[in-house]
Amino acid sequence: MLGALWSFLKRHKKKCLFLGTVLGGVYLLGKYGQKKIKEIQEREAAEYIAQARRQYHFESNQRTCNMTVLSMLPTLRDALMHQLNSESLTSLLKNRPPNKLEIWEDLKIISFTRSIVAVYSTCMLVVLLRVQLNIIGGYIYLDNAAVCKNGTTPLAPPEVQQQYLSSIQHLLGDGLTELITVVKQAVQTVFGSVSLKHTLSLLELEQKLKEIRKLVEQQEELFHSDKTRSRSLLCCYMMPDEENPLATQACGLTERDVATIKLLNETRDMLESPDFSTVLSMCLNRGFSRLLDNIAEFFRPTEQDLCQSGSVNSLSSVSLPLAKIIPIINGQIHSVCSETPSHFVQDLLMMEQVKDFAANVYEAFSAPQQLEK
Repeated sequence: MLGALWSFLKRHKKKCLFLGTVLGGVYLLGKYGQKKIKEIQEREAAEYIAQARRQYHFESNQRTCNMTVLSMLPTLRDALMHQLNSESLTSLLKNRPPNKLEIWEDLKIISFTRSIVAVYSTCMLVVLLRVQLNIIGGYIYLDNAAVCKNGTTPLAPPEVQQQYLSSIQHLLGDGLTELITVVKQAVQTVFGSVSLKHTLSLLELEQKLKEIRKLVEQQEELFHSDKTRSRSLLCCYMMPDEENPLATQACGLTERDVATIKLLNETRDMLESPDFSTVLSMCLNRGFSRLLDNIAEFFRPTEQDLCQSGSVNSLSSVSLPLAKIIPIINGQIHSVCSETPSHFVQDLLMMEQVKDFAANVYEAFSAPQQLEK
C-alpha cells in the first residue's frame, strides 16, 4: 500500500508540488485575509468609539457654553445698570423737581441706550463664548485623547485656559463702555429731537430701532473701512486690538503667555471670519425681533382701537406717547439679561446657525491636524 502510494507520488511529483503550493497559498491567503478583516473591524470600532467620545465631549461642551452664558448675564446686566443708571433718574422724578423735563430727556436717551446695548452685548456674549469654549474644548479633547499620551506638552493646560478665558472681561469692561458711547450717540441722533408727547406705533418704533442699528453698524463699517470687509463690524467690542494684550511684551514672555497669545490670535481669526459675521448678524436680527415682541405686549389694541382701525392685526392701530414707551423700554434689560432662561436668551442659544457654527469651530480645533501646527 505504502509502496504504491510512493510510486504514485514519484510519477506525479511536479503535480503534487504544484497542488501543495496552491493549497498552501490559499491557506496563507485566507489567514492574511482574516487578519486584515480583523484589523479593519478593530479600526472601525476604534473610530466609532473615538467619534462617539468626541460627539459626547462636544455636546457636553455646548451645555457648558449655555450655562456659562447664563452665569455671566447678571454681571453684564449689573455693568449696564451701573453705567446707564436710569433708576436714579426715576427716583428724582418722584420728587417732582423743577428740571423735570430735562431729567425726562436724559431718561429717554439712557433707557433706549440701555436696552439696545443689552441686545448687542448679549448677542456678542453668546457667540463669543461659543467661539472661545469650542476652541478650548477642541484642545482639551486632543489633550485627553490617546494621541497626546506620549509625553508631549498639553495644548491647553488649566492656567492657560484661565488666562485665555479671562479675555471675555474686555466685552464686560472697556468694550462695553465703547459700545455704550457709540449707541448713545446713535440714540441721541434718532430720538434727541422727538418730543415726549409724540406718539409712536409699534411699526414706527421698529423703524427707529432700525435707524439706530444702521448708525451703530455703519459707523463701525467706516471705522474698519481700511481693513478686510469680511471682518465683523462689532469685533472691536469683543476683543482688544492686537497691539494691546500680552503681545506688546517684546521679551520675557513665559511659555504660558505664548500659548495664550496663540489662542487669542486664533480667536481673533475666527471673529474676523465671514461665518462669524453672518452668525452674529443673525443673532442680532433675532434679538431685536424678540425685543419688539416683548414691547408689543404693551401695544395690544383695545376694542375701541379695533373698531376705529377696522383691522384685527394692524401693528399701527395703537400708538403710545414716547413718555409712556420709555418705562417699557427701560425695563427690557431684565428680560434681555436674565440669568433664568428667558425667551430672549433661549432663542439665541437654540438657533440652528449658532449650533452649526459651534460645531464647525469644535471640528476645526479638535482635529488631530491641530497637533502639527
